[in-house]
Amino acid sequence: MAPFNGLGMHLGTLARLSPARTRSISPENFTGEKGRGGMATEGTGASCARDLGVGWKISPSIRIASGETRVIADITGSGAIQQIWMTPTGHWRHAILRIYWDGSDVPAVECPVGDFFACGWGQYAQVSSLAVCVNPGSAFNCYWEMPYRTGCRMTMSNIADKEMTLYYQINYTETDVPDDVAYFHAQFRRVNPLPYREVYTILDGVRGRGQYVGTYMAWGVNNCGWWGEGEIKFFMDGDGDYPTICGTGTEDYFCGSYNFDLGKEHGGYREFTTPYAGLPQVIRPDGTYRSQQRFGMYRWHIMDPIRFEHDLRVTIQALGWRVGGRYLPLQDDIASVAYWYQTLPASPFPPLPDADGLEII
Repeated sequence: MAPFNGLGMHLGTLARLSPARTRSISPENFTGEKGRGGMATEGTGASCARDLGVGWKISPSIRIASGETRVIADITGSGAIQQIWMTPTGHWRHAILRIYWDGSDVPAVECPVGDFFACGWGQYAQVSSLAVCVNPGSAFNCYWEMPYRTGCRMTMSNIADKEMTLYYQINYTETDVPDDVAYFHAQFRRVNPLPYREVYTILDGVRGRGQYVGTYMAWGVNNCGWWGEGEIKFFMDGDGDYPTICGTGTEDYFCGSYNFDLGKEHGGYREFTTPYAGLPQVIRPDGTYRSQQRFGMYRWHIMDPIRFEHDLRVTIQALGWRVGGRYLPLQDDIASVAYWYQTLPASPFPPLPDADGLEII
C-alpha cells in the first residue's frame, strides 16, 4: 500500500494517522503560521472589541476597494487546499477569484466568485453537493482538493464601483504531493446572446493530461418554450468534427429528465440539489421587470471523471423548438464554469469579459 500523505481523506481513512500538518488562513491569521492566529491589533472588528482587546475578533474580515486586488493566501512548500469558505458582499460577478500554482504568473482558476461556487445569478440558492455547498445567506464552501508542489497564491479582485467586504477561511494541509497528482483548474465563460446556430463553448484550448471533473452553468432563456434540447460534446485527444462523448440533452447531462418539469399541477420546474448534480436555482418571471427565466445547474464528474491524454474541448448546444416539431437554435444568455485537473504548464485562458460584459442584465 502506498504511504498515506493526508490527501484525499474520506470516511474510510479518517482514523489513519498521517505526518500531514493542518493549517488555516483567514483575516485572523493571514499567513496560516502555527500559533499566530487571533493576534491582530487592528481590523474590521477593532471598534467592536475595544472593551475586550487582543484575541476578541478584532480582524474577522477584510475590505477590498473598488479596482483593488488583494492576496488572500500566499503559501510556500507542498500541500493542498482542502476547503474554502467565504462570504463576499456586493455583486458576485464583479468579485474575481484567481488561484496560481507553483509560482506561475498564469492563473489556473479565474472566475467570478458566485459562479465558482455554483451561484451565478447574484442571489442565494441552496447548493448541497459534495464539491460545493452554498448555505444561507451567502456562505460559499468549496471542497475541491487543490494540490500544489512549491506554493499557492490566491487573490480576490473587486472590479465593482463600490468597496466590498470579504470574510474567508482557507483550510489546507502541508504534506508531500505524489508524482501522479494533477493541478486543479476552473475557467469561466459567458456569451450574451449566443449567436444564432452557434454552439456554446464551455472549454477549449486545454493541452496536457488530466481529467474533467465538473460543469456549472447559469442559463438565461431569451425565448418562450423549452430550452434544453441541446447536446453536450466532449472532444478529446485529437477528435475532429465529431466527439468521443455526446450527450442526449441538456437536462439529461445534468442528471434530470423531461425538462426538469413536473407539470403545472406540481409547480412546473422543480429545483433539486444532490451530491453529484443539481438544478438548485430557478428564477421565475415576476410579472414586471424580472421578465426572463433563469436557471443554475451543476454536474460533478466525481465518480465518472472524463480522462484525456493530450487535449480537451467541451461544447453544448442551445436548442429549443419551432412549430411542427423542428429544433430551434437559441440565442440565450449563457455562462459556465469548467472544472478540471491537468498537468502543468496549462494554456492561458481567454480574457475575462469586462464589468459590463459580466453584469447580469
